[in-house]
Amino acid sequence: MSKYFLFALLLSACQFNDKVEYVQMEEATFEPMQYICYRAAEPLTIDGDLNEESWKSAPWTSEFVDIEGDIKPRPKHPTKAKMLWDDNYLYVAAFLKEPHLWATITERDAVIFYDNDFEVFIDPDGDTHGYYEYEVNALNTVWDLLLAKPYREGGPAINNWDINGLKSAVSINGTINNPNDIDEGWYVEIAFPLDVLHEYAGLVRAEAGNQWRINFSRVQWQLDIEDGQYKKRINPETNKPFAEDNWVWSPQGYINMHRPETWGFMQFSDLIAGQGEEAFVFNEDALVKWELYRLYHAQRAYYSSTGYYAKGLSELEKVGLSNLKYIIDLDATTSLYEGIATQKSSNFKWHINNEGRTWKKRK
Repeated sequence: MSKYFLFALLLSACQFNDKVEYVQMEEATFEPMQYICYRAAEPLTIDGDLNEESWKSAPWTSEFVDIEGDIKPRPKHPTKAKMLWDDNYLYVAAFLKEPHLWATITERDAVIFYDNDFEVFIDPDGDTHGYYEYEVNALNTVWDLLLAKPYREGGPAINNWDINGLKSAVSINGTINNPNDIDEGWYVEIAFPLDVLHEYAGLVRAEAGNQWRINFSRVQWQLDIEDGQYKKRINPETNKPFAEDNWVWSPQGYINMHRPETWGFMQFSDLIAGQGEEAFVFNEDALVKWELYRLYHAQRAYYSSTGYYAKGLSELEKVGLSNLKYIIDLDATTSLYEGIATQKSSNFKWHINNEGRTWKKRK
């Protein structure tokens, strides 16, 4: 099966029901996770061991939850991550508790989530377009790719793009592919070169006080042991493997990681890890943008029903869009639109278009 066919399948799988997704978004509250990313005090050796004092001082995230949030049970195996940075890299580490370490894929840029894996998603400027995805399995096999825009807008996934200078390592507490023992789990350590991540950062570069949208995901398959080997557990009703579990840091509210507007916030700090604490500064502009994404998903639901976009906010009341606080204008044709929102204390107006990209302009 070719990679291009696999990408077509992935794209098809990400074309979700617009009405259902909109209803779920309207029912959700805007509560993305937050993290302060402190500086590393010393150069980090990417070996998966996390032995440096900076790693020991960096705080762990909260444990991962189901991708849909509290409506689903908590994951059966804990997962947590932490971050650091310096002038050259954004560092990400994670621990995945796992009693049965299993991995099979050895080819770089294969579809790693067909194995159990750990994934990182980064949208530096938070416009939901031009973002990065990284996946790794317990064999340290990597898939790195660039999304020009989310799959819901046609992607595409640019698989031939590589993160030049990427460093990654895995440390195993146990044995891989050996069903005869019980394992502890595995550590992941990654160094993302900032000069690559800055390509889509715009003015929101890695600088103290700036915030990036970021999320982490763990894909976990159900396994059986057959003839001394791990095999994916088969659903007798479909004769196919049971669907994978998706455990994440900041819940998406929907089984779709490619909703960057629901990712967490990571705030850069100039403090050295372990030498003080910094508070997360919530920017009300995030609420302005969230309301614009409510508009975006309402327009998608409206378009699914009518074949054209609503030209006024009153029309979107038919699909349940109400209680608006920040949106001040909607300009639309049948096939294009632009929404505008702002808060009184801001010097900017935020815009969103029919592809879901956001940007700001001075008032």
